[in-house]
Amino acid sequence: MNTTGRPSEFSPEGSHGLDRRSLELRHLVLRAFGAARRGHLGSAFSVVEILRVLYDDILRFDSARPTWKDRDRFIFSKGHGCLALYALLADKGFIPVEELDRFCAAEGILGGHPERGKIPGVEASTGSLGHGLAIAVGMAIALRLDRRTARVFVLNSDGECNEGSLWEAALHASKHRLDNLTILLDYNRMQSYGRTAEVVDLEPLADKWRAFGFAVREVEGHDVAGIRAALAPLPFEKGKPGVLICRTVKGKGVPFLEWNAAWHHKNKASNEELAALYSALEVK
Repeated sequence: MNTTGRPSEFSPEGSHGLDRRSLELRHLVLRAFGAARRGHLGSAFSVVEILRVLYDDILRFDSARPTWKDRDRFIFSKGHGCLALYALLADKGFIPVEELDRFCAAEGILGGHPERGKIPGVEASTGSLGHGLAIAVGMAIALRLDRRTARVFVLNSDGECNEGSLWEAALHASKHRLDNLTILLDYNRMQSYGRTAEVVDLEPLADKWRAFGFAVREVEGHDVAGIRAALAPLPFEKGKPGVLICRTVKGKGVPFLEWNAAWHHKNKASNEELAALYSALEVK
């Protein structure tokens, strides 16, 4: 019996298999989590490498000018995993690193879901799952009408693929041949209370996206070099929106978090739990 919810077809690396930068970014996530003693930690850890590559190597942006007209747009549709987004925004200078210490505090700007207009670098208020892709489609169409070369990226979770609004947006992306739009799909195969396959089975996932007119690529979602190589030749196909299916581990980096639904959202984390988290993510 698979009591952890760990997908039997996927074998993770050792205790974390992460390099120094990935560990340091997770420490920024923990800094915010520890300040509030709450958050969707497992959901944040599954996307760190995806965001790392996106912000380090792919996105065109100027953190001093968050609304620069020629910037690439990034919609973090999986709003509950925002601790990872906040870590990258702090790392890239959109917000002071010290703002992480005010996560979910009345005097801070960082809430449990990202808010446009309140947090520099946040393109859309997200967290009501299934809507980020529709916003991204609208942005991609607008950029084309304005004859701008900026691109649009959106990070969706696999659980969002249960939402009809996502597939409606996908139909429109295909109809308009939006090759300036790329979905990054966090396929950790876990939802808030169990495995995706048990809640609503998504397979064959890649074939579904192809049937909706998308160019599809797949990659291991914690392989930094693999993600970088997959995103280098954009668009994947001229005249088609793209989707990169990233096979990830929920809670990646901390063995007692990995595929553990009890850590989907953690509240009132203890000193002992925080110490165990930092110990598991020791930078060597």
